Amino acid sequence: MKSLPNFLKKFLSIVELIFAIAYVHWDKVLFFGVVGLDQFTKALVMKSMVPGETIPLLKNIFHLTYVLNPGAAFGILSNQRMFLLATGAVLIVATAYFYPLLKKSDGCLQLGATMILSGAVANLIDRVQTGYVVDFFDFRIWPVFNVADIAIVLGMGFMIYAILFRLDEGLSKAE
Repeated sequence: MKSLPNFLKKFLSIVELIFAIAYVHWDKVLFFGVVGLDQFTKALVMKSMVPGETIPLLKNIFHLTYVLNPGAAFGILSNQRMFLLATGAVLIVATAYFYPLLKKSDGCLQLGATMILSGAVANLIDRVQTGYVVDFFDFRIWPVFNVADIAIVLGMGFMIYAILFRLDEGLSKAE
């Protein structure tokens, strides 16, 4: 029984350390979390389904549908693998170059950039490995998408919000 309080103290110390690291390096935690979740969910789909298979979770509303997308969003630029690989690489290099400036700017802008970058990297991993991006969320009224696509769209939303509403406020306060 005496070891229980020591165990709890050690456990809480470890949890506290994890939260401290996550707080300081939230952008890295988010980046690797999105990439990891995206790759994990795609691996599950590839292991348990065949391309073209659909599993209705809410009939005619939400299905899991295994799609191999050879293009970009909505299937545009289909079969332009080299162009899409080059575009992804340029995006990653540009973000890495400008990231120190983003860290000094608005948190929403940094959050958006981190989410876009993580989604782009996750989809780029697919393109490098297979030439396709694995998509599986199917709402029947929208093209099939994946976790990386969600991160990209949310990231764009945060960046647009920051540019339209937050950066202007920061400039006004500085003057």
